[in-house]
Amino acid sequence: MKKVVTMQDISCVGKCSLTVALPVISAMGIETAVIPTAVLSTHTMFQGFTFHDLTGEILPIMEHWKKEGFRFDAVYTGYLGSFEQLDCAAKLFEEFGRDSLKIVDPCMADNGKLYAGFTIEFARAMAKLCAKADIICPNMTEASFLLDIPYVTEYDEDYVKDVLKQLAALGARKAVLTGITFDGVHLGAYAYDSKEDRYVSYFTDEESQHFHGTGDLWASTLCGALVNGQSFEEAIAVACDFVKESIRLTLQEEGHNDYGVNFEQAIPYLISRLHRQ
Repeated sequence: MKKVVTMQDISCVGKCSLTVALPVISAMGIETAVIPTAVLSTHTMFQGFTFHDLTGEILPIMEHWKKEGFRFDAVYTGYLGSFEQLDCAAKLFEEFGRDSLKIVDPCMADNGKLYAGFTIEFARAMAKLCAKADIICPNMTEASFLLDIPYVTEYDEDYVKDVLKQLAALGARKAVLTGITFDGVHLGAYAYDSKEDRYVSYFTDEESQHFHGTGDLWASTLCGALVNGQSFEEAIAVACDFVKESIRLTLQEEGHNDYGVNFEQAIPYLISRLHRQ
């Protein structure tokens, strides 16, 4: 059985980070180990949430795993909340990612702004972690901070290709830009494989509403699809299709909440889509 370890925070209510990664990757038939970096009462869309930092537990967890001889087919990091956690993630790659697929989702910014508490210095440190990965999957805002270039809302295909080449130059073999649209109607991902000097893209019709946590859902699905043996191109398509289906089902529910998508209801679709020939 394939095994993945993912390192990110967990919210008791709210669909993002580990509350997405653990069920989704597990549903894809992969044993999923977790390193929780913090526990929150809800995700940060809510006001007054509680927060407990678990940084002090991360290295002891890894030391125990080393003694047990655990190995993983992929190591995947999501939201990391401090410089110390970035260092821990680098250690995780060093100890458990030598012969494994390494994925970094550099969750730190959106809509042209860094998340609360993050700085330019943090973005530069995140870029160093990205250099250790095989695949990185930032959105356009995160890419602008990783590369220290201006954030733009209007761009063409040539611009996206140039940004992808710059991202790959950080050190990762493959870079994916998520949330890309050229016409405001279709939304998807554009990627670059530096070893093959090849671009890959996949788009779906954009839904009428955006939801918190869909980036985490996308990255988790990409990870699971790749570990299941899907090609890079197909894994991107699976991730885009699953996120779209999750949003579609959410919007169909009368009185649906706005703090996450109904990905649980889309799991049967994911399993079917994963094994489509």
